[in-house]
Amino acid sequence: MHNTLKKVFGFQSFRPNQETIIKNILEKRDVFAVMPTGGGKSLCYQLPARMMKGTTVVISPLISLMKDQVDAAIENGMSAAFLNSSLSTQEMSAVYKRLKENDLELLYIAPERFAMPGFLEMLKSLPISLFAIDEAHCVSEWGHDFRPDYLSLCNLTRTFPHIPVSAFTATATQKVQRDIINKIALRSPYIIRASFNRQNLFYQVKSKAGLEAQIIGFLKEHADEPGIIYRTTRDSVSVLTEFLVEQGISALPYHAGLSPEVRKKNQEAFSRDRVTIIVATIAFGMGIDKSNVRFVIHADLPKNIEGYYQETGRAGRDGETANCLLFFGRQDIPKIRYFIDQIPNENERSISMDKLNKSVKYASHNVCRRRQLLEYFGENYAEENCGACDICMGNVEKVDITIDAQIVMSAISRTGQYFGTKHIIDIVAGADTKRIRELQHNEIKTYGAGKHKEKKHWQFIVDELLAQEAIAQDGGQYPVLVLTKKGTDILLGREGIEGLKREEIKKKPKAFKVSGFEPYDEPLFDKLRVLRKRLAEEHKVPPYIIFSDMTLHEMCIYYPSTLEDMITISGVGDTKLERYGTDFTKEIKAHLDVNPDISIPERKPVAIPVSTPQQKAKGGTIEKTYDLSKEGLSIKEIAKARNLATSTITGHLESLIKDGRDIAIDRLIDPAKRNTIEEMFVALKTWNTGPIVEHSKGTVNYDEAKLVRAWIYVQQKV
Repeated sequence: MHNTLKKVFGFQSFRPNQETIIKNILEKRDVFAVMPTGGGKSLCYQLPARMMKGTTVVISPLISLMKDQVDAAIENGMSAAFLNSSLSTQEMSAVYKRLKENDLELLYIAPERFAMPGFLEMLKSLPISLFAIDEAHCVSEWGHDFRPDYLSLCNLTRTFPHIPVSAFTATATQKVQRDIINKIALRSPYIIRASFNRQNLFYQVKSKAGLEAQIIGFLKEHADEPGIIYRTTRDSVSVLTEFLVEQGISALPYHAGLSPEVRKKNQEAFSRDRVTIIVATIAFGMGIDKSNVRFVIHADLPKNIEGYYQETGRAGRDGETANCLLFFGRQDIPKIRYFIDQIPNENERSISMDKLNKSVKYASHNVCRRRQLLEYFGENYAEENCGACDICMGNVEKVDITIDAQIVMSAISRTGQYFGTKHIIDIVAGADTKRIRELQHNEIKTYGAGKHKEKKHWQFIVDELLAQEAIAQDGGQYPVLVLTKKGTDILLGREGIEGLKREEIKKKPKAFKVSGFEPYDEPLFDKLRVLRKRLAEEHKVPPYIIFSDMTLHEMCIYYPSTLEDMITISGVGDTKLERYGTDFTKEIKAHLDVNPDISIPERKPVAIPVSTPQQKAKGGTIEKTYDLSKEGLSIKEIAKARNLATSTITGHLESLIKDGRDIAIDRLIDPAKRNTIEEMFVALKTWNTGPIVEHSKGTVNYDEAKLVRAWIYVQQKV
């Protein structure tokens, strides 16, 4: 298992909970796992897919997510494909053919496909090793992204009684968890709830005060960093995008009102670092798997904590520091309440209202943001200071706000509890408005009692009273402030109330330290990022799929200038070493040549050495492939006989050829085609297979290029 982890995925060790989950899957036990975004859910079913016989079927909710995950798996040397509406009839047939030939380790499908006539019957005829349900919260009506099509998955355990099912989600309360397990009918599942604490994320809430200028100010501090800005409506997305472009910022919109073609184009531009900012509605929530998102801005109040957590979780998936900024204005509340009021089902309406209230409390309550989020998901956070939110990094002190609270609540009481926040604050501040005069509210005792303080102070008092449930908001689109029992007790002097008064953050968010983070060579990082983007364009994949920012940062700390050094870097597996190792070591060596004074830190040797053909035991898996090859079987025939992917067999044959073993290359590849591929390697002056595949315009695949390259290597040695 650890050998597969290093060789395929390039990691020396598992993240928390991964190993336990994988062991249970390999023991063919159902699993329910709640893991934060960026916690490594994909590895939990991709690694077993490599180790188990048959195909792992992954149910994923969005086409874009499927494509990214398939691209990532292929880059790691796995055989993977997807089935969805984006494929042509011919492409669909090709995937079905690979399935029947047992040539796929991973198959990604949408839940809707289960409802299609004959699909389940087709699956029953295949050697399925595992069903993995991603974004499993979509099955629950209590979840924030409920999708009725997910309910069809309850047929899985009944239809495939002997095949394990694993369900993964990043957001699930205990209530949602029970609902998911019951609806999918998991069989005595191994349940694990990982910590929801994303230590690398900085949480911050700011009051709206000139939103566009505030966003521009933030973006200037984070120039050239990729980020997502969420807005609640399509119009607001379009308006903000246009404004950012006018300001010279590289930005594109994403919302359901755009055509599928435009959405796909814009998302691809963002994923491939062709545009820096994407401005989106929550339609962009689950559809992005980009690991190097450095910030997420919510320009409007999110309607629930689950969605907010999921969306902020799109930042910093590579483990590097990232910022999560929410702009909060009370004017957002009635807009959301209006849509909630349109929900016909009373129970759903009540659930949505409760979720909104908790979202308001998070945004307005001056308590550690991290603690609030974790407590929402039932997790106790014991630290007094998280060191990574605006509350904990500001000058925070408890102050007695009883007198000011009584002033506000007196105004609420004396006006009959019929008015909203703005009017009550106007009364307290002694504002001379037409409405106050018409209602004669300038004659009540509380009028002007707080005129010696600014309106924003009184907004702070209202927010604290709402957060501590001394007052509540009642009504639909235009809610009014009403007293609770607790508020009445405070007003009558039966008890006091304290609030957390804070100043602005003392340090910039980027200053907070993440455990394990080390300074890196930034000029080299910029060079490697340019190289990564060029190679990504050549291979037609997003840059982060080639190497994450964290992997590049590690290269910029330890300067691997040989392939032996490069394999020690986290995130560099055998396939990526082969495809990209030479290009990156060359760039690093050139950087060291012009910077001879760089001191390279010592590094502990890797636990798993780079494998060579000589290290394979006689009679091992490669030898079995060799024996079948000597019998005259083709690559596909060997793969079928051994129940392995063709890419795995090709890897075996490549190693055997390099080791000088007697492999009939002309039987594996037509001699004329071999000569053509050989000429390409010479003409393009490269040992990488990517440029060969690209130059051939689809006539040569990676497996063929690998075998010819190995053959050339042997000829040159001779």
